[in-house]
Amino acid sequence: MSRNTSYIVKFMSNQKQPEILQQRLFYQGRKFNFEVSKLRLANGFEGDWESIRHPGGALAVPVTDDGKFILVRQYRFPIAGNLLEFPAGTVEVDEDPAATIRREIEEETGYTAKSLQSLGKFVLAPGYSDEYIYAFLARDLQKLAKPPEQDIDEDIEVVLMGSEELEKAILAEEVDAKSISSFFLARKFLKEQFLI
Repeated sequence: MSRNTSYIVKFMSNQKQPEILQQRLFYQGRKFNFEVSKLRLANGFEGDWESIRHPGGALAVPVTDDGKFILVRQYRFPIAGNLLEFPAGTVEVDEDPAATIRREIEEETGYTAKSLQSLGKFVLAPGYSDEYIYAFLARDLQKLAKPPEQDIDEDIEVVLMGSEELEKAILAEEVDAKSISSFFLARKFLKEQFLI
């Protein structure tokens, strides 16, 4: 651990947590809840903080034997446009994230993965949500003869890309943040094999 890192860890562990004065559930949804909490900070300031409470998501970076990444292009209502993303889905109650992503790979891409390797987890948007993404590298992929039906509320196009093409799509702002982060995490495992 570097000197800077140990200072940051020590600083964070000594930081006094805010006092929760009140919590109100404003909306209970199918995938997440929205709540407002009244907090008192260590400096005495009191105010309201809004947050989305989310059970977490699982994401896979599927890579074919010849080094192509499998992504999906889908419409996202909040931005009124299409994005390229790696297959992902919400972790159900008491579900292992690996089980979540195995299901989502099959539903969204029509492939199955014989090999899943954890890439770790990361916070998606801590300014307004407690959602963690559990990222996996999916390999030894096989096209399913009869893929499961996609969710009725999803309109998905499967896209295969090489790493250079994917990087161009990232720079063109066509790829979402969770996919960019997971691509970065996967690169260390794929560098030697595919020279990316």
